[in-house]
Amino acid sequence: MHIGDGFIPLWQCAIYYVILIIALYFSVKWAKKNLDEKRVPLLAVLAAIIFAIMSMNIPIPFGTSGHLVGGTLIALIFLSTEACVLLFTAVLLIQALLFGDGGLTVLGANVINMGIVGGFVGLGTYKLTNNLIGKYPSIFIAAWLATVLAAEVCAIELFLAGTFPLDVGLISMGLYHAFIGVIEGILTCIIIYALEKFRPDLLAWNESKSNNMESAK
Repeated sequence: MHIGDGFIPLWQCAIYYVILIIALYFSVKWAKKNLDEKRVPLLAVLAAIIFAIMSMNIPIPFGTSGHLVGGTLIALIFLSTEACVLLFTAVLLIQALLFGDGGLTVLGANVINMGIVGGFVGLGTYKLTNNLIGKYPSIFIAAWLATVLAAEVCAIELFLAGTFPLDVGLISMGLYHAFIGVIEGILTCIIIYALEKFRPDLLAWNESKSNNMESAK
């Protein structure tokens, strides 16, 4: 899902950078208010995990490959899309500078796909479906849908850049990320379940419940 330098015209890259800068402005404001001595190390550990899973390509049908994203996982742990913006900006910047995965001119586009779209769709889908179908089915659907839609937005960006036709991009990106999304959904459920069982204090929704109970007292 990483777009490389040269695939998008510079004037389009500039537009994506403007969107990223605006998102970073609000994300930094969120961080100043919400990140403390416990949350900062957690964000750093999760950044390392996301870096690792995005570095592993997954063979899938149709003779291609893709990678996990993790946007929904971050959004659910922090109940925040701002956390996704900060984390993915840092991870994608390091990958572009040190490993040639993605690029600097397209950093804005890549963060929009994986961080903003991935986090917003994942968190939004979870909130909309949680009361209807239960926590873990909601988490699975949220992670799957976020992965697929992030890939489709990537295809649209490449179409607008004149890289390849829209129908080819949407079909190819959608099909193989639908497979990857299943894996992403399962892993997201497993990680959230493990945190609920062993470190529930790290999940923002448990902290919100505690604060509400204290307020009620």
